[in-house]
Amino acid sequence: MDSILVRGKGPLKGSIPIAGAKNACLALMPATLLSDEPLTLTNAPRLSDIRTMTTLLQSLGAEVTSMQDGRVLAMSSHDLTNLTADYDIVRKMRASNLVLGPLLARAGHAVVSLPGGCAIGARPMDIHISGLEALGARIELKDGYLHAEAPGGLKGAVIEQRFASVGATENIVMAATLAKGTTVLKNAAREPEIVDLVRCLRAMGAAIEGEGTATITIEGVDRLHGATHPVVADRIELGTYMIAPAIAGGEVDLIGGRIDLLPAFCEKLAAAGVSITETDTGLRVARRNGRIRAVDVKTEVFPGFPTDLQAQMMALMCTAEGVSVLEETIFENRFMHAPELMRMGARIEVHGGHATVTGVERLKGAPVMATDLRASVSLILAGLAAEGETVVSRVYHLDRGYERVEDKLSACGADIERIRGE
Repeated sequence: MDSILVRGKGPLKGSIPIAGAKNACLALMPATLLSDEPLTLTNAPRLSDIRTMTTLLQSLGAEVTSMQDGRVLAMSSHDLTNLTADYDIVRKMRASNLVLGPLLARAGHAVVSLPGGCAIGARPMDIHISGLEALGARIELKDGYLHAEAPGGLKGAVIEQRFASVGATENIVMAATLAKGTTVLKNAAREPEIVDLVRCLRAMGAAIEGEGTATITIEGVDRLHGATHPVVADRIELGTYMIAPAIAGGEVDLIGGRIDLLPAFCEKLAAAGVSITETDTGLRVARRNGRIRAVDVKTEVFPGFPTDLQAQMMALMCTAEGVSVLEETIFENRFMHAPELMRMGARIEVHGGHATVTGVERLKGAPVMATDLRASVSLILAGLAAEGETVVSRVYHLDRGYERVEDKLSACGADIERIRGE
């Protein structure tokens, strides 16, 4: 397996283009199942998860063509030949469950394996299931597969989610676009990826209002047509590369970055002593003098601090001046990067959903192992601020969410390279 070698070198200087959002693209791709006309996505990221979703859609009979070096995905689901999402594909990625709502809405039937994807908690499907059942679906779990039927078609309903689940919001909104009548989804997720999905569905002819708020209203329509839609910038990649100059020093321009994608995160970085400036092309992030100040962080649903940036923020706090407390409220088992950071000299104590980090002046390079997607990049960031060499193994996690991370960082002066496995 590949690994990443990082040598702590000092300040960064340069620019990094922010790719299209992985999590947005993974929700947009199943939207093709809602129509028999073509859906084209531009600004698509080039990641292994996108390839997995491509394989899944193709297994259902959709045509998916990657163009312009993977930046454009041309899709067509004019002929669905299979309504079963097989375990061998679904187990590789949790977002595979997003085909459930569209298949139910379009075909009235779906068999979808329970997903796999990563080791950061159970992420149960119950919110997805209860929402679709409220729309009239009958869903039964048999042999690890969800068997879903809506023989009389889906019907609009008032649904209140017990938790503002992003995936469940996406599944329910997509299903409701073709349901008869009006659906009102309360306690809906408000993330930019939800807003992006609704904009795409609206371009396809859906009648939806309220995206970006806690209540989304969907008027069912008879059919959706084709569209072309640009994928929104990846706010998690953006936040990750904002931390790079904060932890290593220097100044980096992030092309396509926007503060409104990460309001709470930007507030915390600013409080820690990081300069964030809007430019004509994106954001400029800098740390020129002195150590970062410790700040406390609590992960919350959008517009709060993203759970997907908690590991990267912990890496930054490892070299901050003072003591910080990071509280994880979204997923269990999401401090697995802490022991690896401690191998680099970090001072971290974990108690349940809280991690207390006492900053040290300098981390020390060490061989470390990635446990999940965001943990892997947090270790690379830590390596930028460490003395000597850091080797991060098991970086196949990294490739699920970051394209060419070593190229983007080395373009800004980082000493980083990929070591190809046997």
